[in-house]
Amino acid sequence: MLEVVNTEQAQAWNGPEGDHWARHQDRWNAVNEGFNEPLLDLADISASHRVLDLGCGSGQTTRLAALRASAGNALGLDLSAAMLAEARYRAEREGVANTSFIQGDAQVHAFEPGAFDTAISRYGVMFFADPVAAFGNVARALRPGGRMAFVCPADPPLNEWLTALASLRDVLPVGDLGRPGLPGMFSLAAPDRVRDVLGAAGFTDVAVERTQAYGRWGHGAEDAAGFMLGSGPGRHLLAQTDRAGKARAHEVLADHLRGHEAEDGTVRLLSTSWLVVANRPE
Repeated sequence: MLEVVNTEQAQAWNGPEGDHWARHQDRWNAVNEGFNEPLLDLADISASHRVLDLGCGSGQTTRLAALRASAGNALGLDLSAAMLAEARYRAEREGVANTSFIQGDAQVHAFEPGAFDTAISRYGVMFFADPVAAFGNVARALRPGGRMAFVCPADPPLNEWLTALASLRDVLPVGDLGRPGLPGMFSLAAPDRVRDVLGAAGFTDVAVERTQAYGRWGHGAEDAAGFMLGSGPGRHLLAQTDRAGKARAHEVLADHLRGHEAEDGTVRLLSTSWLVVANRPE
């Protein structure tokens, strides 16, 4: 039986948001894949490693980790049934046989103690109701001396997708889109918060390094605006206005995004994140 304590997240990722990410996994990978190599390099995955991918979504990072752990395996864990279905389909289609995927809540999932050499996550660890308990559960799933590496968003103003949404303040009730330390996407945006949480969860040798990468949000400003407004934050904002307000919001956002079009028409936005690494003590 599936045990879940992060019930709001489970509802979201098994509802419209999870369906959106599953349908548009290639587009979301284009947004975030600039962090793949830095994350996997930091994780230092060897050929024989057993890897746990937390909040794996549609499994791109799980498959990449499995390719590095060619004589080992990679397990992807996520709350979203829709994204896990896509993850399994992609792994089979690409012939990455040393992967598996399970639905679960990392905060309470009954991992076998010491079952993994490495844990990784690309933007999958910011939404825990009790982050100390969640990371403590992950620590117990690692063997003594095992390593965890993850990517999480840094300061909100340094993320251009957030600046783009903030351009809608005169059209929609945007409010405060992100504040470090509060529950949500930017809960781990303050490095001292990261160190405190991981230390309390039993990790040592915590290192936090800022990194940046451009994400590809669409081809042309109109396309990118539609995609951005179709994601969770965009849908939430549009739900608070009428048809005319929706059209105006799309127009304003597209105007803003034109300033980020490359010569080939690709809309590129800079994301600033933390690369975090920590160890389970020997």
